[in-house]
Amino acid sequence: MKPLRSILTTLLIIAPALLQAKDAKPNIVFILADDLGWADTTLYGHTKLYETPNIERLAKRGMTFTRAYSDSPLCSPTRSAILTGLSPARTGLTTPNCHTPPIVLKATPGKKAAAGHKSIQPTPVSRLNTKYPTLSKTLKAAGYATGHFGKWHLGSKPYSALEHGFDVDIPHWPGPGPAGSFVAPWKFKDFDHDPDIPNEHIEDRMAKEAAAFMEANRDKPFFLNYWMFSVHAPFDAKKELIAKYRKRINPDEPQRSAIYAAMIESMDDAVGTLLDTIDRLGIADNTIIVFYSDNGGNMYNQVEGSTPTSNAPLRGGKANVYEGGVRVPCIVDWPGLVKPETRSDSLIQGADFYPTFVQALGLPVEPNQQFDGVSILPALEGKPLERETIFSYFPHSPPIPGWLPPSVTVWRGDWKLIRLFHQGEDGAHRWLLYNLREDIGEKNDLSQKEPERVKSMDLLIEAFLKDTNAVTPVPNPNFKPSAYHPEREGVAKLKPIAKGKPPADKKRPVKPKS
Repeated sequence: MKPLRSILTTLLIIAPALLQAKDAKPNIVFILADDLGWADTTLYGHTKLYETPNIERLAKRGMTFTRAYSDSPLCSPTRSAILTGLSPARTGLTTPNCHTPPIVLKATPGKKAAAGHKSIQPTPVSRLNTKYPTLSKTLKAAGYATGHFGKWHLGSKPYSALEHGFDVDIPHWPGPGPAGSFVAPWKFKDFDHDPDIPNEHIEDRMAKEAAAFMEANRDKPFFLNYWMFSVHAPFDAKKELIAKYRKRINPDEPQRSAIYAAMIESMDDAVGTLLDTIDRLGIADNTIIVFYSDNGGNMYNQVEGSTPTSNAPLRGGKANVYEGGVRVPCIVDWPGLVKPETRSDSLIQGADFYPTFVQALGLPVEPNQQFDGVSILPALEGKPLERETIFSYFPHSPPIPGWLPPSVTVWRGDWKLIRLFHQGEDGAHRWLLYNLREDIGEKNDLSQKEPERVKSMDLLIEAFLKDTNAVTPVPNPNFKPSAYHPEREGVAKLKPIAKGKPPADKKRPVKPKS
């Protein structure tokens, strides 16, 4: 197993001269959608309702990843991973609580839990600590103009985008959503809608602001970080678009919200505005564009009497680690490196982008700086990406439909193992094992049939937790079986497993160490 940490010295030694000229610095446009599920675009052929022609337009210019994962099933942890290249397990930022008091900069073990919970969740970090090197700081030090537009959700001043390396932060908003509504008037403290545009949509405005930033910095390298508010709650949209999709709703289809479909279109329009601006400015050949999502589609809120969307054929959604919660759409357009209209099945995550840019662009880094992500340059070049595993650390259990207990997940090839912390007998763990090639919907748990695979993959999990110094859940000493409702946590059908060990193969019993 290769080390989980990437030593930057190594990256600098092997960094290839990918740019045509040594002094050429490509622009970087990073578009991050909010709560956009794997099946919410037309990229993968699983929607009959939504329209995403501009995302398709971007895909024709670059590479579409079929197995891209968010670093967490919730937004702020993934956002922190993109900027730092570090796993949420290492930073301790594992929940989207960055808009709430108190300020917590170090994760600690939890102290108590309700009697119906078998484990106690850790107390997570609540702000992205400015001690971490970030992609924005690194690019700024390399001479880039840096601008952040849209959602931040990693902390207000002194933890805002301005303190993390961005020259510009619009609308400079620390909250989780678009301040009341998508359609003006908004409730941003320091930002208002254009009075000449009634019912202005926040994504139209953010795209306009982002376009102006590119215009102003067209003659020097820039890093545009456009983190959309779409398609997070609250659920509202342009009235004319809602009416358009209302006529197309099929109540028998899993995606059947006209409001959500309208939100998708406005999100896609914003992507189109950015592409139009890049083309108009004549900088397309020197501009890298990434399109990605912070987690899977929302399956627990209610819109028009149903869930906002469906991630089918994937199971689950936002806030759990089934595929619907963490497998996300992703496109990378990198002129001169990525062959247009290509696809890749490589396993990638948000933490991979920072080390990828460092290696490809020869960016300066801090002494002893570490990455949990890896450079995905081989995949972008159409070559095999030699990585053994990716991980998702989510030691929490939001009370949503189909929720899971606190967990950590490893993907290895076609296989996926979920460790459920302390959900067995006497504080033991439990596991869920899936072969995603044969069972993308995660309907068949193979943990009892593949005990050796569970053991070997759980060893990878243990090494990951140790390497990242993760603060993990602990058994709840006040647990009461009478208050436990396993059916709510998706573990009711699992057989008890004692002594904290993976299931043993009955034909080949595991002998204890001497």
